[in-house]
Amino acid sequence: MRSRVAGGAALVRTAGDSIPPAGLVLIGILSVQAGAGVAKNLFAVLPPSAVVWLRLLTSAAVLLLLVRPTVRGRSRADWLVVVGFGLALATMNLAIYESFARIPLGIAVTIEFLGPLAVAVAGSRRVLDLAWVALAGLGVLLLGRGDVALDPVGIGFALLAATAWAGYILLSAATGQRFSGTSGLAIASVVGVLFIGPAAVAQGGPALLEPKLLLFGLLVGLMSSVVPYSLEMQALRRMPPRVFGILMSLQPAAAALVGMALLAEFLSASQWLAVACVIIASAGATRAQRRPEKGEQAGGGTAGSERDGG
Repeated sequence: MRSRVAGGAALVRTAGDSIPPAGLVLIGILSVQAGAGVAKNLFAVLPPSAVVWLRLLTSAAVLLLLVRPTVRGRSRADWLVVVGFGLALATMNLAIYESFARIPLGIAVTIEFLGPLAVAVAGSRRVLDLAWVALAGLGVLLLGRGDVALDPVGIGFALLAATAWAGYILLSAATGQRFSGTSGLAIASVVGVLFIGPAAVAQGGPALLEPKLLLFGLLVGLMSSVVPYSLEMQALRRMPPRVFGILMSLQPAAAALVGMALLAEFLSASQWLAVACVIIASAGATRAQRRPEKGEQAGGGTAGSERDGG
């Protein structure tokens, strides 16, 4: 089984070599947000916790087959970091899916992007970075100016997802320093599955045993985690992490477009302006980040695939 998965991954890598790295990132972004759209359509028959669990279960299974991480000989500090990483991963995904269940996809992802933006400008005293924060703040204020009032609980979950994403980025870098390759992510994914599992099973109930729903859950996992993660890894081999981060700032726009196409969620002009403000602020802050030192991870560069159902 592992050889088949590895062979499929090799085929994807070969095909990906003919696509420009920016194209790989954009395809990955669309895959993530389309997966979120499919997930939201499942909420009528499965609670968000069950959909998140199926997504994490899929990605964890694929990663374990490919990576086979070594767990022996790890220090207590190593386990604290990777377990924290897994909890941040699970919280981030669960919170954003709970937000999707209550407010439009594009608005939820736009609010969630405040997390990486905060990490990008944290501790900075540069006037330009403060300007990016102010622009993002303006965007958040504009989000509420649509024709329909937004559910405050949905906004709260999106803010929780943003906070968890910030923690995910920081813990991703710490995990990368302690675990080689993607072994840390594989272990963290298992932690996330175990963390969400009890609530997912209790809330999902017998519906989790329906083959059709399991198939759609598998599809969400592939579209939201496995496919974009594979594409992003290929892209990062051929482009600077900073450029990758700027392209990832397009996620809110992609989420809004997918929301229109798959869910009939139409944003007002002021809300589109809000999305644009957050995208510009995120891209600007990412572009202004210092270059990572040798051996330092690029601040959770693959976060786009494992976080947010979007």
